Amino acid sequence: MSDTKVTDIGTMKAGSFIVLDGVACRVSDITVSKSGKHGHAKYRMVAIGLIDDKKREVVMPSGSMVESPIIDKCVAQVLSVTDDNANVMDSESFETLDLKIPEELKGQVREGVSIIYWTILNDKIMKQIKSE
Repeated sequence: MSDTKVTDIGTMKAGSFIVLDGVACRVSDITVSKSGKHGHAKYRMVAIGLIDDKKREVVMPSGSMVESPIIDKCVAQVLSVTDDNANVMDSESFETLDLKIPEELKGQVREGVSIIYWTILNDKIMKQIKSE
């Protein structure tokens, strides 16, 4: 996992990205408990996986360092569509790859259309249709 950076948990907020259990997630909720007589404040974080949509929870003391994924946003052109997959060519590197078409984009992805995809921890996911 080289595509990450280390971040202080205190800087995280809802909508931030974090790596939990080796999976890139978007933080959906953070609650902070007060520090006790002898301890640190605790951060309870709920995050949803960007790839698998699974909910994950973690509790950490304040001052902890967490990994944030570095997300590459790339543009590609659709070469062909087969069932739920699209064969696309990256607009900069001209590399071709197969991406799964997300449910909300089905019917909009067709040959010749430009799309935006994200590269997160060696996974590539189609995010949206690029408006011309």
